Amino acid sequence: MRTGGTGAPLSARAALCMLLLLLAACASYGPPKLAAGTSIADARAALGAPTGEYPLAGGGRRFEFARGPYGKHTWMLDYDAQGRLLEWNQVLSVAHFNEILPGMSTDEVLARIGRPSERGLLPFQHRDLWSYRYEGPFCLWFQLGIDSQGHVVDGGYGPDPACDDARPDSPL
Repeated sequence: MRTGGTGAPLSARAALCMLLLLLAACASYGPPKLAAGTSIADARAALGAPTGEYPLAGGGRRFEFARGPYGKHTWMLDYDAQGRLLEWNQVLSVAHFNEILPGMSTDEVLARIGRPSERGLLPFQHRDLWSYRYEGPFCLWFQLGIDSQGHVVDGGYGPDPACDDARPDSPL
């Protein structure tokens, strides 16, 4: 068996390298432990460019960082008017979805839960369809019907077509 300079088999060393790369990728997936008061510049250096930016009351800003496969995580970082981090939250959750009410504007929706995973059209209802994937015990996504004036008409949960058990050809 061929070994590297440390005496470990090459396959074990390769597996260790892959594990370290995987852990590094996971560490950059969500926000690092950002302390209150962290500057916007430091957050951008750690997370990259935000996927959205929204105004907050009092002159603050909310920065959106959509992450993950199929967009199942969106982190919102809230800053005060002086550019100091107040708090950060993962907003793709049932609790946050339940705050979205009929009549809200699309700007309000974007500021609360960020951009949708997918956008579609419901031509017979003359509505846009916004779909949000999220982590949960079931394979569901949250969907919003948006009217032609840019307001929420309705919302609800349904089977996510990206899941194996939701596909028509699935044996389940």
